[in-house]
Amino acid sequence: MLSKGAAKKVTIYVNEDTRHQLGPLYEAILTFLMHKGVAGATASRSLAGFGAHRVMHTTKVELLAEHLPVRIEFIETAEKVDELLPTLYDMVADGLIEVQDTTVIKASSLQSPPKEQQPHEIRRGKARLMRIFLGEADQWHGEPLHEAIVKRLRMMDIAGATVYRGILGYGVKGHTHKQNFLRLSRDLPVMIAVVDSEENLARVSQAVEEMIEDGLIVFSDVDIVRLVHTHSLAEASEASS
Repeated sequence: MLSKGAAKKVTIYVNEDTRHQLGPLYEAILTFLMHKGVAGATASRSLAGFGAHRVMHTTKVELLAEHLPVRIEFIETAEKVDELLPTLYDMVADGLIEVQDTTVIKASSLQSPPKEQQPHEIRRGKARLMRIFLGEADQWHGEPLHEAIVKRLRMMDIAGATVYRGILGYGVKGHTHKQNFLRLSRDLPVMIAVVDSEENLARVSQAVEEMIEDGLIVFSDVDIVRLVHTHSLAEASEASS
């Protein structure tokens, strides 16, 4: 599976009716990519188009529809793309191959093989606790501020964050915010708690500060005790490598 970082995006344009040995060329390309262990590839059929032959092909005319362009796209590491390109170059006798630099922001899979249950391991150490206090009604570009902060923390690879919604509180303005059965306050206090290393919290604190107009950020030294399965430790090591 691809990892976050620099990568290459390859786009191949061929005609739907172009053959390769006993089948369509686009199917042969997809089969080749799958056998070579490419993370994933997609073939899309166009509604209309023209190429070097200067003939417009469209689904409106049955005869011309057989010659519609097909676009095949996949993303892989630069080393993998260099390995695949010579064969793809030979396969695409009539078409176009394009390679672009790209960046993988997120690469994940919901499917994982079943793993044998492992005993817990206890991990202890020092860490930092960052608590962010703000109002439930605070906004950031049209969405609740606390949701936007959690999204930002996740994108910056913070281990975890928890949002707590208060039932009673007041801030520096002296206004009391309270929830009762007859009326729901629209600006109840919200606290976001984040536990991570001092280096990671120092890295993200400036980004969080820029998002908050009226709030409070508090840092504390904490001792952590974490119970984890041994296979979870292996997964964490693989993800960080």
